[in-house]
Amino acid sequence: MTLAIAEHPHTSAIRSGEIPIEGVEAEILTIKPQIGAFRRMVRDVEFDVCEIAPTTYIIARAYGAPFVALPIFVVRRFHHSGLLVRPDAGIKTPKDLEGKKVGVRAYSVTTGVWLRQALMDDCGLDASKVTWVVDDEEHVTQLQLPGNVIHAPEGSSLAEMMASGELSAGVAGAAGIGRTGNPTSGWQEVEADYPDLLPNAAELEADYYRRTGVYPMHGTIVVKDSVLAEHPWVAKSLYDAFDRAKNEWLERVRVNGPQDKTELKYVKLMDIVGPDPLPYGVEENRATIEALEQTAFAQGLTPRRMTMDELFVDPRTA
Repeated sequence: MTLAIAEHPHTSAIRSGEIPIEGVEAEILTIKPQIGAFRRMVRDVEFDVCEIAPTTYIIARAYGAPFVALPIFVVRRFHHSGLLVRPDAGIKTPKDLEGKKVGVRAYSVTTGVWLRQALMDDCGLDASKVTWVVDDEEHVTQLQLPGNVIHAPEGSSLAEMMASGELSAGVAGAAGIGRTGNPTSGWQEVEADYPDLLPNAAELEADYYRRTGVYPMHGTIVVKDSVLAEHPWVAKSLYDAFDRAKNEWLERVRVNGPQDKTELKYVKLMDIVGPDPLPYGVEENRATIEALEQTAFAQGLTPRRMTMDELFVDPRTA
């Protein structure tokens, strides 16, 4: 089987072969950046197993993609942070975004979807009253964008539009719109420097998690339907390998402390979510999965509501 999964400290033992996938001869593929694997999977179903953005997956599945997700989420972070505003745009609260133009790389990019979810569900934003400006293509070609999503003019970048005032705000990391964020956000520092709409995002994220149990996920593992139809046990073999790799990594971090920025990020997240910053399993993530499915439909990304059974195979109960 071919597996296109990115390098993470908690997946490296699978990639190296140190932790085998029982019953599977795994060919590990490295696609850099991993976003390239997203497109190759949703457009050409190129791999047997692939790490893919969860919103991209939900959209693709809604349009009949022949692969299904396992409840393995290899990247996590909160998203009340990351919406950056021009100081002169008159934006003090999320509601002030209504009627404004806001830049995001692509409308379906999971970072932007989770950010809108936080602003909609926790801060009262009507995202349909915002004009979302994009400058990249969507992974799923069947996706029909809502009427309040427009493309940047040809030859213009979101960073340039933000600098000129054509955009009032933008999602951090979108074509140069960004800065270093709070410790859980994971944003990288770039040239532009705009204030975050919610300067107390870290407090809001912790409070939101306590109230809702929603812990935004990225990096979802999907498997071809045809593989599971012929070898249904593969789901459990994959789950067990990923779970073992994560647990052994967590134990090393507990003993030795964080060794890099990624590990430090997850150690800080433990203060909010508890001792396992990368929970796997359907029930452990039900609130989060349901929140993403619900907001994907509310944001006009899916043509219909999706059930849990359509979206996920739980290897522990299948």
